[in-house]
Amino acid sequence: MEDMIATIQKIFTLENLLFMMEGVKISLLVAVFGLIIGTLLGTLAASMRISRSKVLSGIGRIYVDVIRGTPMLLQLSFFYLGFPMIYQMITGNYLSVDALLIGILAIGINSGAYVCELIRGAINSIDKGQWEAGMSLGLNRTQILKKIILPQSFKRIVPPLANEFIVLIKDSSLISTIGVYDLMKTSNILGSKYYNYFVPMIFAGIVYLMLTLVVSQITSKIEMRMAESD
Repeated sequence: MEDMIATIQKIFTLENLLFMMEGVKISLLVAVFGLIIGTLLGTLAASMRISRSKVLSGIGRIYVDVIRGTPMLLQLSFFYLGFPMIYQMITGNYLSVDALLIGILAIGINSGAYVCELIRGAINSIDKGQWEAGMSLGLNRTQILKKIILPQSFKRIVPPLANEFIVLIKDSSLISTIGVYDLMKTSNILGSKYYNYFVPMIFAGIVYLMLTLVVSQITSKIEMRMAESD
C-alpha cells in the first residue's frame, strides 16, 4: 500500500499533471472539430442519400457503407500511412502529413457517416405534409429541404448528436496510435517513464468518464428545454 501511495505521489507531480492536461485539451479538440466536420459531411451525405438522382444517392450510400463497415483504426491508418504512399506513387513526391490534422479529418469523416444516418432518419420522420405545404407555396425540393425540413430535422437530432460527441471523445483515443499527444498517449508516456501503466491509465479512464458525464448532463438539460419549448 505504501509503495502504491509513493508511486502515485511520484507520478502525479504538477509537471506531469499539466502534461496530461495538455493531452486532455488535444482529445477535446479532436472530438469538437471531428463533430463539426462530421456534421457538415453528414448533412451533405444525407442530402445526397435522399436525392432523386441515383448517382448522388449511390455515392452517399457507398460513403456510408464503406465508413460504417470498416474499423476507425483502419481508416486512421489509411489516411496517415496509406494516403501519403498513394500520393508518392502517383506524383513521385513525398507528402509530409500532420498527425493531429489527419486524426481530426479521419474522425470527422468517420463521424459523418453516422451523422448522415441520424439526419436521414430525422428527415424521414418529418410529416410528408410539410413537403406538400412547401410545394403549395411554390418552393422547389431543394428550397423545401433547406428552409423547412432541415431546420426541423436538426432540432430532432440534437440529443443523438450530443451522444455522437460522447462517442468521439472516447474514440479520439485512437489518434494516440499515430503519435498524437492526446490523453491516452500522455498516459502511456508516463506509464513507460515510471514503469507503471496502471495508475496513469486509471487516471485517464476517470478523466474520460468525467468528460462524458458532463456532456451527458448538458445533453439532458438540452432535451428538457427542447421538450418544454414543444
